[in-house]
Amino acid sequence: MKKLLALALSLVAASAMAAEYPDISIADLKTAIAEKKVTVIDVNGSDSYAAGHVPGAIDFEAKGDDLSKVLPADKGALVVAYCGGPKCNAYKQAAKKAEALGYTNVKHLSAGISGWKEAKEDLEK
Repeated sequence: MKKLLALALSLVAASAMAAEYPDISIADLKTAIAEKKVTVIDVNGSDSYAAGHVPGAIDFEAKGDDLSKVLPADKGALVVAYCGGPKCNAYKQAAKKAEALGYTNVKHLSAGISGWKEAKEDLEK
């Protein structure tokens, strides 16, 4: 019984942590990009960024120290961070930094760059 309770508590804690930033679908992100209503942050590193990234994304490795200069003035604007895919948590670096700068509408593209590619979406190089 104790093991079952411990497992249940760890699952609840894990799901709460996973929901730290709301997910955004590829379709919704594409719409926001087309409408110029989002700032996207790629947290995969500069080499991966150069190989191809979500159109308009910011290279967090190169610009992370100056993130306040590349994010919009509107603290309620949509900011989306992504990394490699559903099992990657590196996006949290950028999401937490944006949140610390006062941004209140920070989301996560959990599909990551791997899901973007699998969906055969355009990459920017």
